[in-house]
Amino acid sequence: MSPGAAVCRPPAPWGDGAERADTVIALLLGFYVAYSLALWPLVPALIGSHPLLLEVVGGSTLAEVTVGAQSRLGELPLWVAVAAGVPGMMMFDWVFWWAGRRWGDRALHLALGRSSSPRGVATREARSARLERTAERLGPAAVVLAYYLPVPSVLIYVVAGLSGMRLRTFLVLDVVGTLLWVGPVVGLGYAVGKPAVDVVHGVDRYSTLLAVAVLLVVIGVQVRRRRAVA
Repeated sequence: MSPGAAVCRPPAPWGDGAERADTVIALLLGFYVAYSLALWPLVPALIGSHPLLLEVVGGSTLAEVTVGAQSRLGELPLWVAVAAGVPGMMMFDWVFWWAGRRWGDRALHLALGRSSSPRGVATREARSARLERTAERLGPAAVVLAYYLPVPSVLIYVVAGLSGMRLRTFLVLDVVGTLLWVGPVVGLGYAVGKPAVDVVHGVDRYSTLLAVAVLLVVIGVQVRRRRAVA
């Protein structure tokens, strides 16, 4: 790597030196990425046999529809089908809140991309300012409506942290917002009923092949990215 390339590298979100909290946040964000990638092949593998487990650990929309349909068939209470989707959906939300609280605007810039080109920096700054204006205008409602706003929900959580929102308040609002998303999705499965379960069981017959295919696609994308960087 040339000296010029090192100079152009965007600064770390924690500034000159990372403290223990910065290291923990960075590790948790890395774990979030790894966990999300690991879930991809699990969706076709578990959707037919253990949709409730998939809903709990991954917050899968397909799993939420499936358990809603199972609830219609009397296999589990409807409230269980809804409540089971909350942990998987909220699992890492507090990490993004913490990053925003700890790193401020630098966390938002990191989430938006770390391009060091003048055009990339200008675009990132414009999107960051727009997000902060939206969050300021909506207030706490932004967290509640995070899944329905036309921006990634994780950015809303980062903005909630950098705005100074308390963790307790954030978690309460996040639970409400998650229920407002999971409830209708599970309700869709409940309304469809047995046809939705039949479709999932049909997919389950080919779950192994689908899991292998998804895993190969993930590996192929990563290899291609590494070659592009090299």
